[in-house]
Amino acid sequence: MKGFVRKNQLLSLCGLNCGLCPMFIGKYCGGCGNGNQSCGIARCSLEQGKIEYCYECEKYPCDRYLHIDEYDSFITHRRQKLDLERARNIGIEAYNLEQEEKARILEDLLAHYNDGRRKTFFCLAVNLLELPELREALLQIKEEADLDELSDKEKSRHAADVLERIVAEQKIELRLRKKGCQS
Repeated sequence: MKGFVRKNQLLSLCGLNCGLCPMFIGKYCGGCGNGNQSCGIARCSLEQGKIEYCYECEKYPCDRYLHIDEYDSFITHRRQKLDLERARNIGIEAYNLEQEEKARILEDLLAHYNDGRRKTFFCLAVNLLELPELREALLQIKEEADLDELSDKEKSRHAADVLERIVAEQKIELRLRKKGCQS
């Protein structure tokens, strides 16, 4: 959208963690505020004085947020409102530091445990788990198996198993929720 530019590519205007999105990582999307996307929330930001995050608006949460987290796109929307609240509460700099650590964990998972079929799975897990859980998962992944003796496919399965155990404890489902699909 012409005239809409943002500096922060980790957290979008509406609360999506763009820095953890498979489309952003794969360079298929420039993220929020690169002037090339049509977005109703970006248009609203411009109308409201070019706010950087929706929580800065006096009307937040507006009607746009009533059902915003019911379905996912390429990235999960489940934490959208929670992440905006967290950013507002701890400050954007502290929030970005957390997201940068999450991005490093995601990079590690993709570089060492992705068999070419788990990019979305890892992106979803890193988005939905808290940092202490992710740190623990990485420790378990690296400690529980003799990784040098595993094939890439076995390493990937091992990492996925560890993450699935942790999300099961948290009662989190690692599936994108598409509009119109029944679970």
